[in-house]
Amino acid sequence: MCLKSCTRRVAGLAVVALFALGGAAESQASQIDGAGSSFAYPLYSAWAQPYSKDHGIQLNYQSVGSGAGQRQLAAGTVDFGASDAPWTPSVQSKQGIMQWPTAVGGVIPTIHVPGIQPGQLLLSGKVLADIYMGKISYWDDAAIAKLNPGLKLPHKQITTVHRSDGSGTTWIFTNYLSKVSPTWKKKLGFDKAVAWPNGVGGKGNEGVAAYVERIPYSIGYNEYAYVLQNHMNYARMLNKAGKAVEPTAESFAAAAANADWKGADHFDVVITDQPGDKTWPISGATFVAVHTHPGDHADRIGEVLKFFDWSFREGGASASRLDYVPMPKSVVKYIEQQWHKEIMNADGTPLWPAS
Repeated sequence: MCLKSCTRRVAGLAVVALFALGGAAESQASQIDGAGSSFAYPLYSAWAQPYSKDHGIQLNYQSVGSGAGQRQLAAGTVDFGASDAPWTPSVQSKQGIMQWPTAVGGVIPTIHVPGIQPGQLLLSGKVLADIYMGKISYWDDAAIAKLNPGLKLPHKQITTVHRSDGSGTTWIFTNYLSKVSPTWKKKLGFDKAVAWPNGVGGKGNEGVAAYVERIPYSIGYNEYAYVLQNHMNYARMLNKAGKAVEPTAESFAAAAANADWKGADHFDVVITDQPGDKTWPISGATFVAVHTHPGDHADRIGEVLKFFDWSFREGGASASRLDYVPMPKSVVKYIEQQWHKEIMNADGTPLWPAS
């Protein structure tokens, strides 16, 4: 799937959705509030306008990063939190929340190297980790050249760009690097924020994209829809099977195919560095969570469940256009069964199915 051919269409969807979100604050009685993942922002934006048009409920969603989304949910300032780093089962139990996956996507190495076209450069996980640790500091390093025979690589110093905020995109990216580089795992580990040894930090996917665009010979990492929207140059990856793969919905789906959604404890699923010839190695699910006993706010949580039920049933085409992988129907059925079991009205009756 060509990144360039999709760009104008995706950007248009995002602009329309932003228009709908901008008017959401006008009526508290007819909106639901969410915050968190910038990875999922293009998707929730694309769902927001048609849902508002059909149901009269606006989505006020703040793309503030997964860490902030988790904190706002814990503080009770939003109806749902959104994160690409799954809440652990113990945290879900302690906070009285339930999470579920909404879609699967990918994190993409983005580059600004004059003379190299989108998808021409091939990187491996080890090389990517070494670049971000500063072990590889020039684009014509022997390790990069070995992966790219015949490609003219400039003798220019690499500037790394990372997220400055707590980010699920960073969690997915560093989780992958921890799996493919023992040194990375030992020194830096994985989390929504890590102690980056060097480079420039940008807030949100937007900030990383802006820095990569502005700084020649830089490298960053972005959620796939941002790569599309910003016409960004990108690198292919060598996956666990030793195959060079492009970032596409098909390669994200190949990663998701190995996930045991039903067997996972409270949907605690990580799909980085999965096996398979077609698998994109830096894939991840994005999640939302709500309080399971919302008390006086049960009506608002009911509206959240209605929104995501509609999104599962009617939003698959939008998800696919943005190159996210919609959740399989069997998984959606299981998710809604868990809603019925875990999310309750003030009187202790199930909040789902909606009345």
